Amino acid sequence: QEQLDESGGGLVQAGGSLSLSCAASGRTFSGYAMGWFRQAPGKEREFVAAINWSGENTVYADSVKGRFTISRDNAKNTVYLQMNGLKPEDTAVYYCAVHAGIRTSLYYQYDYKYWGQGTQVTVSS
Repeated sequence: QEQLDESGGGLVQAGGSLSLSCAASGRTFSGYAMGWFRQAPGKEREFVAAINWSGENTVYADSVKGRFTISRDNAKNTVYLQMNGLKPEDTAVYYCAVHAGIRTSLYYQYDYKYWGQGTQVTVSS
């Protein structure tokens, strides 16, 4: 059974950094794009970043561009999200997901097939 396990969330002060990991098990996802999304209380789940299967191409939401970096290690079946310069508005539950590979866009949550349970990131001011 396919499973995604996020880790690395926590509480950090504004300006600080956190590194999230998402380890996949049950099957290899090395041939699929993967992404990170987040959901703050009372808000819709939103796109954060995505990376193609090889790791050569990445895309980011404007709100995190220049502060967050997505990467992957296909040998470890793991995707990462390095978050620097964190702001209180980054507070949310962060989810990793595997793209279904049906459409080419990486920005829409409905194009992703497998999801992790999420990890809480809280940024204090």
